[in-house]
Parts: sequence; structure tokens; C-alpha cells
Amino acid sequence: MTATPAEQALLEHYVKKILAAPVYELAVRTPLQAAPALSEALGNTILLKREDLQPTFSFKIRGAYNRLVQLTPEQRARGVITASAGNHAQGVALAARELGISATIVMPLTTPQLKVLGVRNRGAEALLHGESFPFALEYALDLARQTGREFVSPFDDPDVIAGQGTVAMEILRQHPGRLDAIFVPVGGGGLIAGIAAYVKYLRPEVCIIGVESQHSACLQAALVAGERVTLPSVGTFADGVAVAQIGAHGFEVCRFCVDEVMTVSNDQLCAAIKDIYDDTRSITEPSGALAVAGIKQYVARTGAHGQTLVAIDSGANINFDSLRHVAERAAMSPVCSPSHSFFARGDGCPLTQP
Repeated sequence: MTATPAEQALLEHYVKKILAAPVYELAVRTPLQAAPALSEALGNTILLKREDLQPTFSFKIRGAYNRLVQLTPEQRARGVITASAGNHAQGVALAARELGISATIVMPLTTPQLKVLGVRNRGAEALLHGESFPFALEYALDLARQTGREFVSPFDDPDVIAGQGTVAMEILRQHPGRLDAIFVPVGGGGLIAGIAAYVKYLRPEVCIIGVESQHSACLQAALVAGERVTLPSVGTFADGVAVAQIGAHGFEVCRFCVDEVMTVSNDQLCAAIKDIYDDTRSITEPSGALAVAGIKQYVARTGAHGQTLVAIDSGANINFDSLRHVAERAAMSPVCSPSHSFFARGDGCPLTQP
């Protein structure tokens, strides 16, 4: 990656914000755990960044707390409102409770009940509206204008991005040796922007590879078009990443820091959930398994061997009654093949060139 002076200044800005983010007042440092069975099967060293072990079972607590803790006293007094498919919602609910802030969260009607209960059990108001995240987002923005509450974006905010970037800070400290690529789930782009900014500033040789559901591939569409685009519809199986448009702040970083973006199918996600379970005995939600599904597809496409690859295991908020479907589809999942779509920048990661 060759960054312009302006791009380098942007990365430096985010690195400073990441290093200063007080996320550990609420979030925890999660382990970077080896996945021995998956590593043996793929012929590479696979490491899982266990963000499913956060207090809200998702990395989202990092960005939510970093945003809320920096509100002014006047903003805190008015309260906050956000829209979320569930994981950011629980992060905002917990952060707001700890900081004594009133919180209202708009969630799609399709949100898993587990996530709705997670919000209400943490003291926030959960309003269900719309069939998918874009509808919930529009309604939340209207409510923010009407009530004067501060809107807390789930991904399109520099403080949220910086909070999520602390994931990368931990990875580089936990694994100072050879690291070939980090695979990152992509929804609205806050996580991958934070990780990419930190890693490309300090370890530019490490590839940053985004993994999207093929039913909500808004970053890949934006990179192909050279600008942010809005998808006409999104699938909700991977509800945590069911976003129709990449965030503006995130895209500003991703357009020059992300080496490649690939898409995976629902069946591949189900198979990846099983892979993670086999190695960790933990059950990941579909969006949380995106990175592992991406690694499997990458190895199948490139024949990579002997590399050190990190997957962000981003969340574990899955309804129990969904597990039968996941198990059935995992058993039927086809072997990954190069036919699935991917986008690589012209000067992108040399590891992933077909």
C-alpha cells in the first residue's frame, strides 16, 4: 500500500484515537486463540480473535462505549438513540446503563429475540420497526430529529471506528511475529475501517481482507463503483451485517487500506459456524463466522499454505432455535471454490492474487 500524505495523516489520526480510546472501562481484552483442527485442515495457521467473549458477546461494545463516554454533559442529559440489528444495540444499552444515559434503540422486526431481550435486560428501550436495518435506521434518524436525542451510529462515526480499532491494537500486541492477513467481517464498515487504519499504519505488509455476505455486499459494490452505493435489498440471515450502504467515514479508509473484499454464501457461513464450534466449543452467529468462511474460500482459491491468518470471530448472539437450520445447512455446504465473487485493488495484497 502506498498512501498519499493526506491518507497517511488520516491513518495517523485514527491510530491516535485508537490508542486513546478508554474501551477497557467496559470491554475486555479478548484472546487470540489458535484453531488447531481448522489449521490442520487448511494447511495454514488459523488464529481466532474471540470477540464473542465480550460482555455483550460482540465487539460492538468497544465502539459503543467509546462514542458514549465522549458525549458532553448536555448530550448525556438528552439521551441517545440508535438503530441496530442487535449487537451495537446491546453495546449501547450496556454503555448507557453504566454511564447513566437514557437510551432508545430501533431494531428491525426481523431481529433475533435474543438480541431484543439483551437490549431490554440492560435497561434500554427497544423499538421494533421495519423489515431490515435500512428501515430501522431511517426511523431512528427521524426520532432523533424529533426528540433532540443524540444519534449514535452503529458504524459511521470516527469514535465508533476508533473503538473497534482497538481489536487490531490487541492483535498486533498478541502476535508480534509473522502475520500474513487479517480477515474481517463487514457490515457497515466500522470494524474493518478501524482495523485497517491501525494495521496499515504500523504493519502495512499485513493484508486486510473484508468478508461480506453475498446478500449484503455493500463494501464490494462501493469499491467496484468507486463510490458508496445503496443496495436495493439485503438478506437477513447474517443479520449482524445486513447493511445496504457502507458508512462514509469507513469507506474513506477502506478505499485505500483494504486489499480485498470477498463474499460468501449462507451455507458457507453455516459450515464456518461448525468449524468454529469444533475448535472452540463456542457457537458463533452467522455474521460472526464470516471471517472463517472467508479464510476457507481464500485457501481454496489461492492454494495458500504455511501462512498465518487471523479471523475476527465477531459475535455469538444467535437464537437457539436457529441452530437446527445451521446444522442442517452445514452438512450440505459445498466445498468453497474460486467462483465466489471477490474484489482486489490493483495494488492489492500479493498473497491473494489468483
